[in-house]
Amino acid sequence: MATRKRLTPEESRTAALEAARRLLIETGPQSVTLKAVAQRIGRTHANLLHHFGSASGLQKALAAHLAATVCETIKDAVRASRAGLGSPREVVDLAFDAFDREGAGALASWMLLTGNEDALDPIIETIHQLVDEIAPEEAETHEEIMRVHEETLSLVLLALGDALMGAPMAKSLGLPRDSARRRAEAMLVRSLDLASLDLAKPDQT
Repeated sequence: MATRKRLTPEESRTAALEAARRLLIETGPQSVTLKAVAQRIGRTHANLLHHFGSASGLQKALAAHLAATVCETIKDAVRASRAGLGSPREVVDLAFDAFDREGAGALASWMLLTGNEDALDPIIETIHQLVDEIAPEEAETHEEIMRVHEETLSLVLLALGDALMGAPMAKSLGLPRDSARRRAEAMLVRSLDLASLDLAKPDQT
């Protein structure tokens, strides 16, 4: 008879979060329960309860897990774009796909609807860390730093809104489905142009 591999607490937690992410993508946020995740990874409900405390704890941990994964990918893409190794559209697509295809938008809205009012905290905190990591590398003045912050805020709000309402809104307005993505791309292109102009300015010191 096959023996089930004994996982460390960290391995068990990671396996549970990955199973929760797959459930989120396949069947929606309402299916992300302790019981469903436990069945996916061959563990007991009590084991998952030990790690996450409750279904809302599992969902909050999943939000943090998604945010960390998404932000690391976006950070790499932004750096590549600013270094001329990638395109603004690649950055936009990563952000939009994270909230749409990866389910972060649906998860956040579901958690809010079910009374988990701090649902967005892990996503907001991780994005804030992302901006703080990127901004010092790309900006020196207060105005430049604020531009990076505003750019990130706009990108995230566009991506979240598009994940939740983009398809019906675009259809009702007679616009192409990727209109919001193209708007976000244009915003990043303008930001890159402004950054290039700032770098081209002579040093005033």
